[in-house]
Amino acid sequence: MNRIGAFITVLSFLGGCASREAMNAVDLDPGQLPPPDITLNIPGLGPCTDNPDRSLRFDSSQPVNVLVHGCFGSSGEFRGLAQVLAFHGQQSACFTYDDRAKLTHSATDLRRAIKQLAEQSRMPQITVIGHSMGALIARNALTESPATAPLGDPVNFRLVTISGPFAGIESARTCGKVWLYPLTLGFVPLSCYLTTGPKWADITYSSRFIREPGALARQVISYLKIDTDERGTCRREEGGRCVEDDNVFSLAEQRNSLVETDSRFRRVEVNAGHVEIVGDKRAAPKKLIAILQDQGVLRPTAPGRLSAFSLLLTRIYQDDELQ
Repeated sequence: MNRIGAFITVLSFLGGCASREAMNAVDLDPGQLPPPDITLNIPGLGPCTDNPDRSLRFDSSQPVNVLVHGCFGSSGEFRGLAQVLAFHGQQSACFTYDDRAKLTHSATDLRRAIKQLAEQSRMPQITVIGHSMGALIARNALTESPATAPLGDPVNFRLVTISGPFAGIESARTCGKVWLYPLTLGFVPLSCYLTTGPKWADITYSSRFIREPGALARQVISYLKIDTDERGTCRREEGGRCVEDDNVFSLAEQRNSLVETDSRFRRVEVNAGHVEIVGDKRAAPKKLIAILQDQGVLRPTAPGRLSAFSLLLTRIYQDDELQ
C-alpha cells in the first residue's frame, strides 16, 4: 500500500497543472486592432479576460487567433498574450473549457466553436494556439475524423502548440497500466478519476487519444510545434534560492512521432520553463514572442514602436524591457 500511497501523492500534481496568477479582468487596450464590425456570441469563446461579458467584437474580414489555456487556467491567463497580439493589430479570442472533462469532449467543443466563428464571419484565417493541456485539445480539434463535421471552407487554419505532452503525462503512467485495474480491485482508475476527473483516460501513454492522434484536417495550412526544455528552470525564487521549479513536462513527454510527420509540420525547441514560455505577472514571454515573430505567427514590431512595446510589456508583466 505504500506504493499506492506514493502514487496518490504524485497523482495530486497530475497533468502539468501549473497554477498561475490570473491577469486582471479589465478589458484589453485595443492597441492597433481594426475597428469591429460584428458582435458574436459563441459558446466557449470570449475575450481573453475574466470579464463576465463574453461577447466577441471583431473586424469580420480579418484573421483571428484563438488561444487555448492549460489546466487550472482561465481566459484571463492569456490576457497578456492577447494584448501583445492587439499591439500588433491582431485579433484574438480565448477558449474556455472544464479542465477535468475528457479532452475529446473539450476538443469537440473547440472544433464546434471555431467552426461557428468561421461560418459567422468572413475571416480568411484562424490560428489556434494551445499551451500545455490546451495544446492537446487544440491539435485534436483540428484533426480529420469521420465522427466530426468538416471544418469548412474557405477559411484556412494554422495550428501552434506549446509545451504539449503529446506522448502522455509521465506522472499519469500508473493510470495507464490497465493490468493494474483488476489487481487493485478498481482502486487505480477510481483514484485517477477522483483526482483529475474524466480526462484521466486521455492523458496516459496508453490512451487512444495519445496512441492515435489522427491526421490534421486539410484546411490546416501549417503546424508550428514549440517544445520546451524545462530542465533547470525556476518559477519562483526566494532569497536567491529556487523554491518552485518550472519543470513540468520533459522533452520525452512532448515528443510523439505520430504528430510530427505531417508535411505542414515545423518544430522549434527552446530552453524555457513551462509557465515562463507563456508568461505570468512576473515575467513577459520574451522567448515565445521571438519565436512567434520569427515563424510569422506574430507580426514584426515596427522599429518606431519598439519603445512603446517595451513599455507595454513592463505594464502587463511587471518586467524589464523586451530583450
